[in-house]
Amino acid sequence: MSRLGLQRELREEAAALERRRQRELQRQSRIFNARVRTIGVDKDALDTQVKDRKIQEAAEKARNEELANEMKQNDKIMCMLEERQKNDIRNINKAITEFQKNFQKPETRREFDLSDPQALKKDKPARLSDDDPRCTVSGLQKFMGEDLNYDQRMKFQKEQLREWSLQQQRDWKNALADQKFADDLYDKNRIALDQKTMEQQRKEEENRRALCAATKDFNRTQAAELAERKKLEKYQKMKDDMNEISSLLQGDLLSENPEQAVSSFGRHRVITDRWKGMNQDQLMAIRYSQQQQVLEKLRLKEEERQRDAEWDRQSIQVARAQLVLERHQQRQNRERRRALDNINAELSQEQKSKNIYLKEEAYSNFPTSQYYAQFNTTSR
Repeated sequence: MSRLGLQRELREEAAALERRRQRELQRQSRIFNARVRTIGVDKDALDTQVKDRKIQEAAEKARNEELANEMKQNDKIMCMLEERQKNDIRNINKAITEFQKNFQKPETRREFDLSDPQALKKDKPARLSDDDPRCTVSGLQKFMGEDLNYDQRMKFQKEQLREWSLQQQRDWKNALADQKFADDLYDKNRIALDQKTMEQQRKEEENRRALCAATKDFNRTQAAELAERKKLEKYQKMKDDMNEISSLLQGDLLSENPEQAVSSFGRHRVITDRWKGMNQDQLMAIRYSQQQQVLEKLRLKEEERQRDAEWDRQSIQVARAQLVLERHQQRQNRERRRALDNINAELSQEQKSKNIYLKEEAYSNFPTSQYYAQFNTTSR
């Protein structure tokens, strides 16, 4: 009994091992397959789902087409039934109408007299004449303008209206004629008045011309008198001016007598409206003062020129010193750059030597195909 149980366990373990081996092979086929690994899903399951979806859509489409055909058939049947029902209703209504026309005439009804359309024609008129004794006041059958000779009265009224209209037309024509006569008379009067106005204007123009000629002659006479008067006034004024000029020339004002400008407050003060200027000594003193001012100004300009020259000399010296300093700094920069270039060249040579060493000695052991074969041997 124990041997049979052991054999059963061995077979179960072998079967389980075989199942694990098959699952591993399937897993490897999925993992090592680039398409499946890139998608990242179960391709077979997706294909199965797509196939089932297409089968379901085809079945649904067939069912929809079958339902559509069935609905079309039902619509045709319904149309036929509706048409048959309409025909039946039309035939029934026609039969009812024929029966009522033949066996249920309106004249046979008991209350036909209440709805008889010819009742008014059959009935006796409410008024036979204007002197009908039935037309009492309370009967309200006769009103003003509702007499039986209405047609003759209306004809007479129309004829009367036509006569009135013709009379109005005649009156209108007469009024137009009177208006035209009045307009013509007004135009004639206006033309006559215009002619009188023009004649009056012509006379006024002649009077105005005569008045202008008389005024011109009077103005010419006045102008001659005025010219003669101005000539006499000019001669008298010229004579007075000559007398005044001779008086001024002989007076102290134009003779420039210095004594007349002396003030009563002292000889050092003058009367400004009489003073005619300074004497020669005063002028010489002023000229001497002006020469001294010119010399002083020249001295100040020379001092300013010397000061500007000193500033220019100092500026030139500072610029030269700055130029020498810049050249010294440029020389130092060139020396530092040359030293840095030498250091960079040495570092570059060392780097090249190191790269040659790494390439030829340190990294000379290349991997073989046996090294790459140990990868991707399992899916775990």
